[in-house]
Amino acid sequence: MSGTSTAELPAGYRAALRALLRFSIVMAVVGLLTGISFQESARKLPFSAAGAGLHLEAVINLALVHGHVFTMGVLMPLALAGALLMARRAGGREVGPRALRWLLWGYLPAAAATSALQLVKGYHFLLAARHGATDLAQVDAAFLGGQPVIRFVLYGAVHGVLGVCLVVFLVALWRSLPRD
Repeated sequence: MSGTSTAELPAGYRAALRALLRFSIVMAVVGLLTGISFQESARKLPFSAAGAGLHLEAVINLALVHGHVFTMGVLMPLALAGALLMARRAGGREVGPRALRWLLWGYLPAAAATSALQLVKGYHFLLAARHGATDLAQVDAAFLGGQPVIRFVLYGAVHGVLGVCLVVFLVALWRSLPRD
């Protein structure tokens, strides 16, 4: 594989690279918007109303969304796209369409769902504090309707899919590399 022509890449790779890049672009915009949203929303809970400790605990979940969106939604897909290209440049075999489907139809939606869950949780805490809640253990217990089973199933499913899909793809990528 010499040069950087797209004609040298299998059609499945080209489609996967386009999907990974588009997802990264969309998530970069989402990441910027979550950062702005956090800044504007956190200002509506002044330190004078909550105190420094409660303020920090009320906004920390929402503050972390911005970084998680960029890590899972921008950096990881770009790194995985780069890994696909580097593996081919290193003489690796083509990663099969099944592994690419695990990445595109498993990891990417799970990364988006993880970010959405974190955003919902962040606003749950912030809005509760803005409405006078001071016991954040109660606020945490009330998350997702106060149903811990829903919480465990939802978080377990999303994070499980995220991890399994990433491992399946990475194992396929590993196996595609030459042994020498």
